[in-house]
Amino acid sequence: MGNFDGDSGTVFEQSYATTNGANGKLPNGNGAAIGSPSNGGLNLNHAEEPRGEAEPFLSQRKFSAPAYTEIRTRRCNANAAAEAKNRSPNYHPEKRSIANGHAKVLRDHEETQPNKVEGILSPEVEHSQKTSFEEVPLHTACLTYLGFYLLMILGYINQLLFVPKVATEKGREGYVTLYDAFESFYSRYVYRRIKDCWNRPICSVPGDELTLKDRVSDDYGWSFKFTGTETRCLNLGSYNYLGFAAATGPCADESEEKARNFGLAYCSSRCELGNNEQLQELESLTARYLGVEDAIVFGMGFATNALNLPSLLGPNCLVISDEKNHASIILGLRLSGATTKVFKHNNMRDLERVLRQGVCYGNPKNGGKPYKKVMILVEGIFSMEGSIVRLPEIIALKKKYKAYLYLDEAHSIGAMGSHGKGVTDYFNVDPKDVDILMGTFTKSFGSAGGYLAGTKKLIDFLRTNSHAHCYASSISPPIAQQIMTSMKTIMGEDGTEIGRRKIMQLARNTRYFRRRLAQLGVITYGHEDSPVVPMLVYLFSKIGCHIKYF
Repeated sequence: MGNFDGDSGTVFEQSYATTNGANGKLPNGNGAAIGSPSNGGLNLNHAEEPRGEAEPFLSQRKFSAPAYTEIRTRRCNANAAAEAKNRSPNYHPEKRSIANGHAKVLRDHEETQPNKVEGILSPEVEHSQKTSFEEVPLHTACLTYLGFYLLMILGYINQLLFVPKVATEKGREGYVTLYDAFESFYSRYVYRRIKDCWNRPICSVPGDELTLKDRVSDDYGWSFKFTGTETRCLNLGSYNYLGFAAATGPCADESEEKARNFGLAYCSSRCELGNNEQLQELESLTARYLGVEDAIVFGMGFATNALNLPSLLGPNCLVISDEKNHASIILGLRLSGATTKVFKHNNMRDLERVLRQGVCYGNPKNGGKPYKKVMILVEGIFSMEGSIVRLPEIIALKKKYKAYLYLDEAHSIGAMGSHGKGVTDYFNVDPKDVDILMGTFTKSFGSAGGYLAGTKKLIDFLRTNSHAHCYASSISPPIAQQIMTSMKTIMGEDGTEIGRRKIMQLARNTRYFRRRLAQLGVITYGHEDSPVVPMLVYLFSKIGCHIKYF
């Protein structure tokens, strides 16, 4: 399934030996420990291959895997090899001198060339080669579109001949319709056929396993009725990376105790009656966990972007955003009124091009005068692509052009790095090189809410000007306690090795899950160390048959 460059018997070697953390592998010290939503923090020892205590991570193995061929972000191996040859292996361009727009090494002996015999690549080249975006074969794309349009044609015929079994708007003459016509059509006649693969009601916490309420449909998905039975399933689609969202354990016990003693909510914003010692302790703990001066927490997750970016930006600001950034970032940028420029996904050359133009030509709406502020805005792990940001190179460009850097770590915090501190830990860079760190507590910490972290001056500004801080309700006591307990467990402040073991387990599960999918011929996107694993399913007609009984 999918393109395969080379003979069918080609064998690829995947090494998981301990190397430095910048290479994205997983040593005991500074490495990359990540988890997969495929496991949801679950313990897949029963699914993993046996390993000894002296080999904490996946050993060196040879395996045949179509998706691990060199179908990376390049169109062919020749282009990838040429680019890797021309590209400097130094992951820190700030250590170079710039002449005529080209980077030149200060001293030749400082540059470490890749060792072709031993198969050792520079961190920059390895990061690129470990990111896979396999191109869809032409015949697969044609069949997929053909099946999709056939469903739409049948849907229009069905809509003309039969009355849909849905509620209709009545007495709305003179009013704008509540629903978009095509949206309603797509939901009724296309998505309806496969929605039972996704919208499944559960009656348990989304831990490593979950309980489904069984239901059946006698009218092809128009309506469902419960059978009265339940099915226990393995959870392969949760962002509960470390498994802290469980019904039992220290997190659940301490959160329950907090709810009994302090109630379920403060019903007020932080600027009024919602501030307390617990939230101040949480902010201090978050800052210490991230390795920055100060942090501020909010009661919402992704809305942290939408509600705080307008406070940080203005009309005379330039924001350079990755084209794959999350919708909450896009909404925040629109509300801010800042000038937004987009660069190609994870493409450092295009990012530098946009940066150079913004700095050189200034704001055309203001007569070419310099922008008051230039900010680069990226995600640590891109939630729809599964790719990891090339953070060291972005930090180098940020320093070169005197820009600010805003890093959204919603999917990477707690799930990446040998200490679970996100992509800054994964690449072993100083978190203080990132001006604004954003993250959510909804995933790795099994809770709710979000945070912004950075210098004390920045956080003091947000305490005064942030809409989320001034108007939104503060985090409730049990939610805050869940965050604090899980964060202390990750940091090892609970006196156990549970947090570190969870991170290591997630790293093994992610590598194993991606590798086994590749062996099965399934096409997955993103970086092989990414906790987000997009799996391409293509044909609509086969989704209902295959996924339901996968």
